[in-house]
Amino acid sequence: MKNVIVTGGLGFIGSNLVELLIRDGFRVINIDKITYSSNFYNVKEFENTKYYKFIKCDIGDKKLEKIIIKFKPVCIFNLAAETHVDRSIDSPEDFIQSNIVGVFRLLEVFKNYSKKKKCKLIHISTDEVYGDVLVGRSSEKYAYQPSSPYAASKAASDHLVSSYVRTYKIPAIVTNCSNNYGPKQHPEKLIPKLIYNIINNKPLPIYGKGTNSREWIYVKDHCEALIKIFKKGKVGEFYNIGSNKNLNNLQVTKELLNISKKMVNLGKNVKISFVKDRPGHDVRYALNSDKIKKTLRWFPKTTFKDGIKLTFDWYYKNKSYYKSISKKDIIKRLGKTWLRKELF
Repeated sequence: MKNVIVTGGLGFIGSNLVELLIRDGFRVINIDKITYSSNFYNVKEFENTKYYKFIKCDIGDKKLEKIIIKFKPVCIFNLAAETHVDRSIDSPEDFIQSNIVGVFRLLEVFKNYSKKKKCKLIHISTDEVYGDVLVGRSSEKYAYQPSSPYAASKAASDHLVSSYVRTYKIPAIVTNCSNNYGPKQHPEKLIPKLIYNIINNKPLPIYGKGTNSREWIYVKDHCEALIKIFKKGKVGEFYNIGSNKNLNNLQVTKELLNISKKMVNLGKNVKISFVKDRPGHDVRYALNSDKIKKTLRWFPKTTFKDGIKLTFDWYYKNKSYYKSISKKDIIKRLGKTWLRKELF
């Protein structure tokens, strides 16, 4: 059985990736420093199996090198990152330390390890590095124009990885994915926050006029793409991963309300509440994912209509998931320094 390492594997995308890798026959070493968004609930179904091992560790810690040498992974999937834009506006230093300095430390360790053992590094990034894409879709050749401290920190880490590929010849690949949704996502993010509020008959906070558009991809489709990139992707390349399906925040909210009414007869009296917009809020993200489709034959399987039903159903049936998270973290989805607090 081959070992793989997933950093940030207690988080949303990381835990879903852990699940798919185990199903694919790998033993997963989950490395996570345990932050507010880490949740052992996400891995409870396999945490006591021989296919899974958890180790508490920051990717910036010196002991990371010993862990990698001990378990001899054939791949490292780096999902260790601070990811929430609102928090980056409130506290950008955390993002610099985790997303830039942390990645630098990981690259230094990987540089030495990959000289001795065959191993790939898959660095997972975001479509937010491209900034506003008002017309068309951004391909891998599109210039980075990050707008938030979060996006800037991810852009910097992407460039670091790319520079190590060119300078030190490390076997690494960078991926940029659109907005993920699905089970196990921390409720500071839009969709799980809306579901929580619908279940609890609370107002649904939407930035500005709700017209900001995002490309939505079901998390398991994203994870399947990552595994395909590990197996067949070309070292040194960048791969966009998207669904080609854009919806604005208001459309997503209305779809969730419709689903909740049809599935469990909830949300009839829940109202949408438009709140002060996020500073520097990008209007639209949209990826061109032709490259991965043409070269690796990966295609998203889940329509938004089906995926959002699966997502709502999971949260409704797993209400204990919300109980596993601090109530303080649930209600503070929006930035602490400039939110209209009376909504909560």
